[in-house]
Amino acid sequence: MADVESLGGSSTTGRNGERSGRGRTTIADGVVATIAGIAIRETDGVHSVGRGASKAMGAVAGRVGGSSGGGRGVKVEVGERQTAVDVDIEVEYGIPIHELADRVRTRVTDAVEMMTGLEVVEININVFDVHVPGDDDEDEESRGRASARVQ
Repeated sequence: MADVESLGGSSTTGRNGERSGRGRTTIADGVVATIAGIAIRETDGVHSVGRGASKAMGAVAGRVGGSSGGGRGVKVEVGERQTAVDVDIEVEYGIPIHELADRVRTRVTDAVEMMTGLEVVEININVFDVHVPGDDDEDEESRGRASARVQ
């Protein structure tokens, strides 16, 4: 968990360095991961976030009411005042990956810093695949043929 304010005495220090005797705020790693995950998914050109099991769980969680699943496929390291983000993404074919990575970094930084007050110091993006339109349809058709063949 991250302490947004310092731990000195009965006062706390916010991100602006202002002292306040009103208490301490901690932000769990999962909160930062969820914020970052939502910002990434809302970026045009990102087909999916996460690999294998985390990708499948994120898809299922997205269909179940009340499940956020926003942080699946996103790993964060949170300190007292800073955070770093690691993410695996699948991009849409035809999207310039370097430009998409810049947009993802901007969106994540803006969302995390605005919502938590933590400084985002690093965002590592691993592009693990390119989604080609029509590939999903072919996979479903071949699975349908296989199940129809054996009964």
